[in-house]
Amino acid sequence: MAVRIRALAESDDRAGFRSGNEALDLFFHQYAGQNQFRHHVGVTYVATESASEDESEQLLGFATVAPAALDADELPNGKSMPPYPIPVLRLARLATDERHRGRGVALALLRFTIELAEHQRDEVGCVGVLVDAKPESTAFYERFGFVPLDTLAGEILSAPRAISMFLPLGSVPRRTAPPA
Repeated sequence: MAVRIRALAESDDRAGFRSGNEALDLFFHQYAGQNQFRHHVGVTYVATESASEDESEQLLGFATVAPAALDADELPNGKSMPPYPIPVLRLARLATDERHRGRGVALALLRFTIELAEHQRDEVGCVGVLVDAKPESTAFYERFGFVPLDTLAGEILSAPRAISMFLPLGSVPRRTAPPA
């Protein structure tokens, strides 16, 4: 059984997916499709697996990405940049179904996201990956070189404060092929 990552399809049955995080599950069940197919504000990629060609695919996890921009002075790498918004790829959401934790699904989705950002860098411009990490997830992102950003934006008081983290693509070895 091999894990495959592909764009969410309108026909995917998302109802059985459970990450253990109510907000992530609600987004995936109700809004991922709307955002991708109707509003075109982001794309959700799913990690899937099937035991045989006759069996339907299981959704193991998902990552939602969207284009974004940072002001040059927000970038942590100290690199000299033009004084206007700099393109980045935002990893808006990342979740693994709780039945498939510990299998490297989140890591595969993160690697795919980085490869997507590298492809974006080469095709239209992109300097890194931005994620608004939940406090309990910051250690995961730090392991891969993400660094916290100082944010000046307001907070949502009804939810735990996300920590904006950034991975400059210059710190990631270049790959030669775009994501499949």
